[in-house]
Amino acid sequence: MAKTEIPIAEPKGKLGVMTVGLGAVATTMIAGVEAVRRKLALPVGSMTQMGTLRLGKRTDKRVPKIKDFVPLADLNDLVFASWDLFTDNAYEAALKAGVLDTRLVEQLKDFLVTIKPMTAAFEQTWVKRLHPNNLKTGATKMDLAEQIMEDIRQFKKSSGVDRLVMIWCGSTELYTKAHPVHDNMEVFEQGLRDNSPDIPPSMLYAYAALKMGVPFANGAPHLTVDVPALTNYAIEHHIPICGKDFKSGQTFMKTLLAPGLKLKLLGLKGWFSTNILGNRDGEVLDDPENFKSKEVTKSSVLDRCIQPDIYPELYGDYYHKVRIEYYPPRGDAKESWDNLDIFGWLGYPMQIKVNFQCRDSILAAPMALDLVLFLDLAQRCPELAKMGIQEWLSLYFKGPQAAEGLYPEHDVFIQVMKLKNTLRYLRGEELITHLGLEYYD
Repeated sequence: MAKTEIPIAEPKGKLGVMTVGLGAVATTMIAGVEAVRRKLALPVGSMTQMGTLRLGKRTDKRVPKIKDFVPLADLNDLVFASWDLFTDNAYEAALKAGVLDTRLVEQLKDFLVTIKPMTAAFEQTWVKRLHPNNLKTGATKMDLAEQIMEDIRQFKKSSGVDRLVMIWCGSTELYTKAHPVHDNMEVFEQGLRDNSPDIPPSMLYAYAALKMGVPFANGAPHLTVDVPALTNYAIEHHIPICGKDFKSGQTFMKTLLAPGLKLKLLGLKGWFSTNILGNRDGEVLDDPENFKSKEVTKSSVLDRCIQPDIYPELYGDYYHKVRIEYYPPRGDAKESWDNLDIFGWLGYPMQIKVNFQCRDSILAAPMALDLVLFLDLAQRCPELAKMGIQEWLSLYFKGPQAAEGLYPEHDVFIQVMKLKNTLRYLRGEELITHLGLEYYD
């Protein structure tokens, strides 16, 4: 039976979208939104703009677009601001990124030149391959965090936006695990004042966002908000957060294929994944310490999808290798190869080979847009906001967050069901289980 609708405030006024980073992903999203607003292109790949969901029985033929079903912010109400390590405005950065056709960028020049990056917090230790020219200075990391908070205040005041969302579209920091300084907010803030070496720049942005009550999403694999101090603060103060590292290309394909192997009960001997990438992300990931952050999130999805603890005969002893190679000639046109050594009936061996020739930022940009709009929906819905962690957005991440003690779902089919059923629940519609017995009564 359908239930009562869950209260959601209407998206009145403007929504400020603050990107940490004004590189390939951010400029592709921002330019793309403007191109759609000017009716120069379609928002292909965006669930919020082109996605649908079924309501009720199959025979009811009720399949609205998601943007017509839940109260999302309109694209015309988005206002953008960015921090970046370099001084290039969005027009210059888009040209340098080389993702979008130059003719399209030129059509949008009058808009893109107005987005000039604010100075960024940076520490060379965490990203060794970049040499910025647009940096904040401060005696302590708390000073830098407070400068970011002041940036947020000034943007909200000068732009007249009513609500804000922040999303990390910057480079991958080197790999680190949680340390004692991340245990709770009191020790974390003391760590900021003491310039703790265990607090990277990304955490300064997450901290500033949460202290200002701004939802935060992380498109890169480093921890950032996924430490006890910041996660618990978000939960306690009802601020939506969701996960880390966009699941856009090779890993998305992995979470499509792996559930299929388990469905068919085909065994796995080994899975070798490699790809080449030539943009700034590829340059940063050429450093082994930064690649380690990506390797962890790219590798973790497979175990959860195939569950070797439950199917030890099939998956208990498989070999998994992940590689990323920096290859400048390709730019943003990433190419991935996967080789799967599998076995079937009576243990007979077989292989699957996948070659995905994709465009990194073309896949990531609509995901970033969806996260912005869905996080804004969550902050306007008290029932969602009070959870802090928005597990229903797991679809978008290699490293989705989940409640303490709960494993995250990586199976893309479970993830999309979770997302769409959450939307149905919010609007008082029946959840769809695909049981279907009612058709045969």
